[in-house]
Parts: sequence; C-alpha cells; structure tokens
Amino acid sequence: MDSNLFSRRRAERFAQLLDEANGGRRHHVRSRVDDRLGDLVGLGRQLGAAAPPAEVDPDFRTGLRAMLVAAAEREGVGAKAAPTAGSDPAGRRTAAGTTPRGPLVPPVTARRARARGAILVGVAAGAVALSGISAASENAVPGDALYGMKRSTERAQLALASSDLSRGQLFLDFARTRLAEADEVRGDPAAFGVILDDMDEDTRQGVRLLTTTAVQRTDAAGLDAVDTFVTGQRRAVTALLDGASRAERDRARSSLALLDAAEQRSDALRAALVCGAPQEGGTDLLGPTAGACPTAR
Repeated sequence: MDSNLFSRRRAERFAQLLDEANGGRRHHVRSRVDDRLGDLVGLGRQLGAAAPPAEVDPDFRTGLRAMLVAAAEREGVGAKAAPTAGSDPAGRRTAAGTTPRGPLVPPVTARRARARGAILVGVAAGAVALSGISAASENAVPGDALYGMKRSTERAQLALASSDLSRGQLFLDFARTRLAEADEVRGDPAAFGVILDDMDEDTRQGVRLLTTTAVQRTDAAGLDAVDTFVTGQRRAVTALLDGASRAERDRARSSLALLDAAEQRSDALRAALVCGAPQEGGTDLLGPTAGACPTAR
C-alpha cells in the first residue's frame, strides 16, 4: 500500500476520532488503526482536561489565528470546488434537460474537507493546551521536565517579534530570566556556570540588536533600554556574590565585566549620536562602534 495514502487515511481517521471525542457526529465505521489511535485520542483529552489555568496571551492568540487562517487557505478548507464537466456554474451535476435539485458534493471531497477541518480544530485545541503548559513552565530551571518547553517558548517569542528593537528587548528579558535561574542553582558550580554562559550570550545578542537599531534609526531609544537593563542586572549579579563559592564569584565577575562593556558602548554611541559623528563601520559582539566626534572650533 502506498505509504502516503496510508498516512492520509490514518490522519483522516484520527481527525474523525477527535471530532467524536469532542462531541461531534459519530461515524458508524471502524478502522484497523482505531486501537492504536484510541490511545492518542485519550491522551489528547487528558491534556485538555488537565491543562493548568492560564490566561492566553493576546499576541499568542493573534499569531495562532493567523497560522490557522493560513493553514485553512493552504488546505482548501471552506473553498468551493471548481465546476466540472456536466455541472452547472454552482458545481452541481446536471443531465440534459434536467434541473439540479440541490447542491451535490462528491462524498470523498466532503470527507476530506471535514477531516481537514477537524485536524485544524485539533491543532487549535492543542496549541491552547500548550499555551497553558508554557505558562506552567515559567518557573522551571535546568533539570526540570518543563525547562525545554520554557526555552522553546522563548524561541517562539523571538520568531514572532515584529522588529529588531523588540527582539533585542526580548533577549535582555531572557538574560534576566537566566539570572533568576542561576540564583536557584547556586551551590552547583557547573550548572551555575552554564546558566551564566547562556545569560551572557542573551546579553550580547540583545545589546547588539539594540545598539544597531539606535545607530540605524539615529534614535537613542535602544540605548535607553540597554542602560536600564545594565543598571538592574548589575545590581542583581552583584547580589550573587554573597555566600557564593570562589568559582561562582569568579564567574559572576566575568558577567559584571560584560555589563560594564555594554554600558561603555551605550555611552559612546549616545555621545556619537549627539555630535553627529560619522560611523566608522566597525562592529563586534556588542554591535557598532562609535565614530570620533569632530573637534569643536
């Protein structure tokens, strides 16, 4: 049997079972794969029933709606079938000298449309359930079962960000999150170091995006975000030094040095924006470097 045909029939049957499990019309048929699909349907119902209470973020709701609309257009859900030979412009079968009595849709096409619609509904329900799991993973730390979900949610936020300015601010938010995680694993130098490595990488990415945006737009808003971040982050990283081991203190001081470098870069770029200094075109891990201000006469 063709594997693609088998996969499609399996997906259509799974959609029917999902539809029935959610109160839809029962299909008086039985498939050989029902026993295996039944476990998946049961798991889906359990996930829906056990989803933690969480408020769905408006941005997530908007993105999900756009994804479902795009999927519906791609799959042809809700689209009218093209008229075929022997049919009137409405797509109804006719015979010579007869008048169509009602819309006739090929049963296979109707079945597939219903299956695709049910799959889209299942995707929507699953996405909403995952949003609840995502909310539950917010306090997860490395080693927790939901930590991977937490990092995946962060990557999804970056992918949905509308601009480099928003993306840079997200990276700095993630750096703050890594700092909170580091505080939770103090006493484990290996885990502490790994988390601060991730924190520093998020810091560099965020500062680079924000400084680049500030130079490109000749707007200090990105630099303001960097300065606000550095002020709060330096205070929190310094607090990690209290009661830390020697290895943890050394590692935390490295992160403090990165914050100092970010502050110096922001100050230099701000001065260059004020005096209209030409940019030298140099860049590094923290973004563009500032040109020298012209000497005042």
